[in-house]
Amino acid sequence: MQGSMRRAGAMTDVHRRFLQLLMTHGVLEEWEVRRLQKHCYKVHDRNATIDKLEDFINNINSVLESLYIEIKKGVTEDDGRPIYALVNLATTSVSKMATDFAENELDLFRKALELIVDSETGFASSTNILNLVDQLKGKKMRKKEAEQVLQKFVQSKWLTEKEGEFTLHGRAILEMEQFIRETYPDAVKICNICHSLLIQGQSCETCGIRMHLPCVAKYFKSTSEPHCPHCNDYWPHDIPEVFDPDKEMEAGISKSSRKSLRTRQH
Repeated sequence: MQGSMRRAGAMTDVHRRFLQLLMTHGVLEEWEVRRLQKHCYKVHDRNATIDKLEDFINNINSVLESLYIEIKKGVTEDDGRPIYALVNLATTSVSKMATDFAENELDLFRKALELIVDSETGFASSTNILNLVDQLKGKKMRKKEAEQVLQKFVQSKWLTEKEGEFTLHGRAILEMEQFIRETYPDAVKICNICHSLLIQGQSCETCGIRMHLPCVAKYFKSTSEPHCPHCNDYWPHDIPEVFDPDKEMEAGISKSSRKSLRTRQH
Protein backbone atom coordinates (compact mmCIF):
# COMPACT_ATOMS: atom_id res chain seq x y z
CA MET A 1 0.00 0.00 0.00
CA GLN A 2 2.83 2.39 0.90
CA GLY A 3 4.65 1.55 -2.32
CA SER A 4 1.52 2.40 -4.31
CA MET A 5 1.30 5.77 -2.53
CA ARG A 6 4.94 6.53 -3.30
CA ARG A 7 4.38 5.85 -7.02
CA ALA A 8 1.32 8.11 -7.08
CA GLY A 9 3.22 10.81 -5.17
CA ALA A 10 5.95 10.80 -7.84
CA MET A 11 3.63 12.48 -10.38
CA THR A 12 5.34 15.78 -11.23
CA ASP A 13 4.73 18.67 -13.61
CA VAL A 14 6.79 16.70 -16.13
CA HIS A 15 4.31 13.80 -16.02
CA ARG A 16 1.28 16.08 -16.03
CA ARG A 17 2.48 18.04 -19.06
CA PHE A 18 3.31 14.81 -20.89
CA LEU A 19 -0.19 13.48 -20.18
CA GLN A 20 -1.88 16.69 -21.36
CA LEU A 21 0.07 16.70 -24.63
CA LEU A 22 -0.60 13.01 -25.26
CA MET A 23 -4.32 13.65 -24.72
CA THR A 24 -4.14 16.43 -27.32
CA HIS A 25 -2.55 14.15 -29.91
CA GLY A 26 -4.63 11.03 -29.17
CA VAL A 27 -1.98 8.63 -30.46
CA LEU A 28 1.78 8.94 -31.12
CA GLU A 29 4.52 6.72 -32.50
CA GLU A 30 7.20 5.66 -30.02
CA TRP A 31 9.84 8.05 -31.37
CA GLU A 32 7.35 10.91 -30.96
CA VAL A 33 6.59 9.79 -27.39
CA ARG A 34 10.31 9.77 -26.53
CA ARG A 35 10.72 13.23 -28.02
CA LEU A 36 7.67 14.43 -26.07
CA GLN A 37 9.11 13.04 -22.83
CA LYS A 38 12.43 14.88 -23.40
CA HIS A 39 10.54 18.08 -24.18
CA CYS A 40 8.59 17.86 -20.91
CA TYR A 41 11.77 17.33 -18.89
CA LYS A 42 13.41 20.27 -20.69
CA VAL A 43 10.48 22.56 -19.83
CA HIS A 44 9.93 21.54 -16.20
CA ASP A 45 13.03 19.80 -14.85
CA ARG A 46 16.00 20.45 -17.13
CA ASN A 47 18.62 19.03 -14.74
CA ALA A 48 16.79 15.80 -13.84
CA THR A 49 17.80 12.38 -15.14
CA ILE A 50 15.23 11.25 -17.70
CA ASP A 51 13.43 8.09 -16.56
CA LYS A 52 13.25 5.04 -18.80
CA LEU A 53 10.13 5.47 -20.93
CA GLU A 54 8.54 2.28 -19.57
CA ASP A 55 9.04 3.40 -15.95
CA PHE A 56 7.86 6.92 -16.78
CA ILE A 57 4.59 5.64 -18.31
CA ASN A 58 4.05 3.05 -15.56
CA ASN A 59 4.30 5.86 -13.06
CA ILE A 60 1.56 7.82 -14.84
CA ASN A 61 -0.60 4.70 -15.24
CA SER A 62 -0.43 4.00 -11.49
CA VAL A 63 -2.19 7.34 -10.95
CA LEU A 64 -4.64 6.93 -13.84
CA GLU A 65 -5.68 3.44 -12.69
CA SER A 66 -8.40 4.72 -10.36
CA LEU A 67 -9.85 6.78 -13.23
CA TYR A 68 -10.04 3.73 -15.54
CA ILE A 69 -7.65 5.38 -17.98
CA GLU A 70 -4.36 3.94 -19.22
CA ILE A 71 -1.53 4.86 -21.57
CA LYS A 72 -1.44 1.75 -23.71
CA LYS A 73 1.26 0.54 -26.10
CA GLY A 74 0.51 -1.29 -29.34
CA VAL A 75 1.89 -1.68 -32.86
CA THR A 76 0.51 -0.65 -36.22
CA GLU A 77 -0.97 -3.61 -38.10
CA ASP A 78 0.54 -2.78 -41.47
CA ASP A 79 4.19 -2.22 -40.56
CA GLY A 80 4.62 -2.96 -36.85
CA ARG A 81 5.57 0.52 -35.65
CA PRO A 82 5.19 0.94 -31.85
CA ILE A 83 2.45 3.42 -30.91
CA TYR A 84 1.02 4.79 -27.67
CA ALA A 85 -2.51 5.99 -26.98
CA LEU A 86 -4.46 7.18 -23.96
CA VAL A 87 -7.21 4.57 -23.58
CA ASN A 88 -10.45 4.97 -21.64
CA LEU A 89 -11.07 1.57 -20.01
CA ALA A 90 -14.50 2.49 -18.58
CA THR A 91 -16.43 3.26 -21.78
CA THR A 92 -16.48 2.11 -25.38
CA SER A 93 -14.71 4.35 -27.84
CA VAL A 94 -17.88 5.01 -29.82
CA SER A 95 -19.43 6.66 -26.79
CA LYS A 96 -16.14 8.45 -26.10
CA MET A 97 -16.32 9.92 -29.60
CA ALA A 98 -19.75 11.44 -28.80
CA THR A 99 -18.21 14.74 -27.71
CA ASP A 100 -16.56 15.22 -31.11
CA PHE A 101 -19.19 13.89 -33.51
CA ALA A 102 -22.94 14.21 -34.09
CA GLU A 103 -25.32 11.24 -33.75
CA ASN A 104 -25.52 10.56 -37.49
CA GLU A 105 -21.71 10.81 -37.78
CA LEU A 106 -21.25 8.28 -34.97
CA ASP A 107 -23.69 5.97 -36.72
CA LEU A 108 -21.66 6.29 -39.92
CA PHE A 109 -18.58 5.24 -37.96
CA ARG A 110 -20.44 2.23 -36.50
CA LYS A 111 -21.49 1.11 -39.99
CA ALA A 112 -17.96 1.55 -41.33
CA LEU A 113 -16.62 -0.40 -38.34
CA GLU A 114 -19.04 -3.25 -38.97
CA LEU A 115 -18.05 -3.47 -42.66
CA ILE A 116 -14.35 -3.45 -41.72
CA VAL A 117 -14.70 -6.15 -39.05
CA ASP A 118 -16.86 -8.33 -41.35
CA SER A 119 -14.51 -8.05 -44.33
CA GLU A 120 -11.86 -10.63 -45.17
CA THR A 121 -9.24 -7.97 -45.89
CA GLY A 122 -9.90 -5.62 -42.96
CA PHE A 123 -10.90 -2.83 -45.35
CA ALA A 124 -14.23 -1.31 -46.40
CA SER A 125 -14.56 0.62 -49.64
CA SER A 126 -15.84 4.18 -49.52
CA THR A 127 -18.57 3.11 -51.97
CA ASN A 128 -19.90 0.42 -49.63
CA ILE A 129 -19.82 2.78 -46.64
CA LEU A 130 -21.55 5.62 -48.53
CA ASN A 131 -24.26 3.24 -49.74
CA LEU A 132 -25.42 2.96 -46.10
CA VAL A 133 -25.96 6.71 -45.64
CA ASP A 134 -29.75 6.39 -46.05
CA GLN A 135 -29.86 4.06 -43.02
CA LEU A 136 -28.20 6.49 -40.57
CA LYS A 137 -29.86 7.52 -37.33
CA GLY A 138 -30.52 11.18 -36.59
CA LYS A 139 -30.27 14.00 -39.11
CA LYS A 140 -30.19 12.96 -42.78
CA MET A 141 -26.79 13.07 -44.44
CA ARG A 142 -25.92 13.47 -48.11
CA LYS A 143 -23.17 11.30 -49.59
CA LYS A 144 -20.98 14.38 -50.10
CA GLU A 145 -21.30 15.18 -46.40
CA ALA A 146 -20.56 11.56 -45.52
CA GLU A 147 -17.32 11.72 -47.53
CA GLN A 148 -16.28 14.74 -45.47
CA VAL A 149 -17.16 12.94 -42.22
CA LEU A 150 -15.01 9.96 -43.24
CA GLN A 151 -12.11 12.37 -43.71
CA LYS A 152 -12.79 13.76 -40.22
CA PHE A 153 -12.41 10.21 -38.88
CA VAL A 154 -9.08 9.94 -40.73
CA GLN A 155 -7.85 13.29 -39.38
CA SER A 156 -8.88 12.27 -35.85
CA LYS A 157 -6.96 8.99 -36.28
CA TRP A 158 -9.94 6.67 -35.92
CA LEU A 159 -9.70 5.46 -39.53
CA THR A 160 -6.96 5.31 -42.15
CA GLU A 161 -7.54 5.46 -45.90
CA LYS A 162 -5.65 3.65 -48.62
CA GLU A 163 -6.66 3.97 -52.28
CA GLY A 164 -10.32 4.66 -51.54
CA GLU A 165 -10.64 1.99 -48.85
CA PHE A 166 -10.85 2.49 -45.10
CA THR A 167 -9.57 0.48 -42.16
CA LEU A 168 -9.14 1.12 -38.44
CA HIS A 169 -6.28 3.31 -37.30
CA GLY A 170 -3.97 1.84 -34.66
CA ARG A 171 -5.54 4.22 -32.15
CA ALA A 172 -9.00 2.76 -32.77
CA ILE A 173 -7.72 -0.80 -32.41
CA LEU A 174 -5.98 0.03 -29.12
CA GLU A 175 -9.04 1.75 -27.70
CA MET A 176 -11.80 -0.42 -29.13
CA GLU A 177 -10.48 -3.99 -28.95
CA GLN A 178 -12.70 -5.01 -26.04
CA PHE A 179 -15.73 -3.28 -27.55
CA ILE A 180 -15.21 -5.02 -30.91
CA ARG A 181 -14.74 -8.44 -29.28
CA GLU A 182 -17.99 -8.01 -27.33
CA THR A 183 -20.03 -6.42 -30.13
CA TYR A 184 -18.99 -8.66 -33.05
CA PRO A 185 -18.13 -12.02 -31.42
CA ASP A 186 -18.95 -14.04 -34.55
CA ALA A 187 -17.01 -11.82 -36.95
CA VAL A 188 -13.98 -10.94 -34.85
CA LYS A 189 -10.59 -12.32 -35.93
CA ILE A 190 -7.71 -13.10 -33.57
CA CYS A 191 -4.00 -13.40 -34.38
CA ASN A 192 -2.68 -16.94 -33.84
CA ILE A 193 0.64 -15.59 -32.56
CA CYS A 194 -0.10 -12.68 -30.22
CA HIS A 195 -3.81 -13.51 -29.64
CA SER A 196 -4.82 -9.86 -30.04
CA LEU A 197 -7.59 -8.50 -32.24
CA LEU A 198 -6.72 -8.77 -35.93
CA ILE A 199 -8.12 -6.44 -38.59
CA GLN A 200 -5.45 -6.73 -41.30
CA GLY A 201 -3.23 -9.77 -41.73
CA GLN A 202 -2.50 -13.01 -43.60
CA SER A 203 -4.29 -16.35 -43.31
CA CYS A 204 -3.38 -19.98 -43.90
CA GLU A 205 -5.16 -21.32 -46.99
CA THR A 206 -5.37 -24.79 -45.39
CA CYS A 207 -6.51 -24.33 -41.79
CA GLY A 208 -7.60 -20.69 -41.89
CA ILE A 209 -5.60 -19.32 -38.94
CA ARG A 210 -4.69 -15.64 -39.18
CA MET A 211 -1.61 -13.65 -38.27
CA HIS A 212 -0.79 -9.94 -38.08
CA LEU A 213 1.75 -8.85 -40.69
CA PRO A 214 4.32 -7.91 -37.99
CA CYS A 215 3.73 -11.31 -36.33
CA VAL A 216 4.22 -13.05 -39.70
CA ALA A 217 7.50 -11.18 -40.22
CA LYS A 218 8.75 -12.01 -36.74
CA TYR A 219 7.64 -15.66 -36.75
CA PHE A 220 9.21 -16.46 -40.14
CA LYS A 221 12.25 -14.19 -39.70
CA SER A 222 14.88 -16.94 -39.66
CA THR A 223 13.38 -19.42 -42.13
CA SER A 224 13.44 -19.63 -45.91
CA GLU A 225 10.65 -22.25 -45.98
CA PRO A 226 7.74 -20.81 -43.97
CA HIS A 227 5.13 -23.26 -42.69
CA CYS A 228 1.88 -22.58 -40.87
CA PRO A 229 2.40 -22.67 -37.08
CA HIS A 230 -0.92 -24.51 -36.70
CA CYS A 231 -1.17 -27.13 -39.47
CA ASN A 232 2.44 -27.02 -40.72
CA ASP A 233 1.32 -26.57 -44.34
CA TYR A 234 3.37 -24.28 -46.60
CA TRP A 235 2.72 -20.58 -45.97
CA PRO A 236 1.90 -19.21 -49.46
CA HIS A 237 2.17 -15.47 -48.82
CA ASP A 238 5.08 -13.09 -49.20
CA ILE A 239 6.76 -12.40 -45.87
CA PRO A 240 6.26 -8.67 -45.25
CA GLU A 241 8.96 -6.21 -44.34
CA VAL A 242 8.03 -4.40 -41.14
CA PHE A 243 9.47 -1.80 -38.82
CA ASP A 244 12.95 -2.58 -37.53
CA PRO A 245 14.07 -0.11 -34.83
CA ASP A 246 17.77 -0.92 -35.37
CA LYS A 247 17.58 -0.25 -39.13
CA GLU A 248 15.51 2.86 -38.47
CA MET A 249 18.14 4.13 -36.04
CA GLU A 250 20.95 3.41 -38.53
CA ALA A 251 19.02 5.25 -41.25
CA GLY A 252 18.44 8.17 -38.89
CA ILE A 253 22.13 8.36 -37.94
CA SER A 254 23.16 8.11 -41.59
CA LYS A 255 20.70 10.85 -42.56
CA SER A 256 21.91 13.03 -39.68
CA SER A 257 25.56 12.48 -40.68
CA ARG A 258 24.85 13.44 -44.30
CA LYS A 259 23.03 16.59 -43.13
CA SER A 260 25.96 17.46 -40.84
CA LEU A 261 28.42 16.95 -43.69
CA ARG A 262 26.40 19.19 -46.02
CA THR A 263 26.30 21.87 -43.30
CA ARG A 264 30.11 21.79 -42.92
CA GLN A 265 30.57 21.99 -46.71
CA HIS A 266 28.50 25.20 -47.01
